[in-house]
Amino acid sequence: MENKDWDQDLYAYSNGELAAQLGERFREYRRALGLSQKQVALQSGVSVMTVVRFEKGQGNAIRLDNLIALLRAIQRLE
Repeated sequence: MENKDWDQDLYAYSNGELAAQLGERFREYRRALGLSQKQVALQSGVSVMTVVRFEKGQGNAIRLDNLIALLRAIQRLE
């Protein structure tokens, strides 16, 4: 998937496109903190495969509590 500009109307994106964009952003924030997928998984209490799937845009079925835990692990709850 192409990296699209977030300034576009978010309602123009499909759910799958939004999931992919969120996963990409998550990966960017994680890497900026110098954290590995395994470290984030351990800190958040989710499996490494959950992190991998989320970052690949396959997280459209991620549970809300797992999403919150992942965001907490990279200090991005806001």
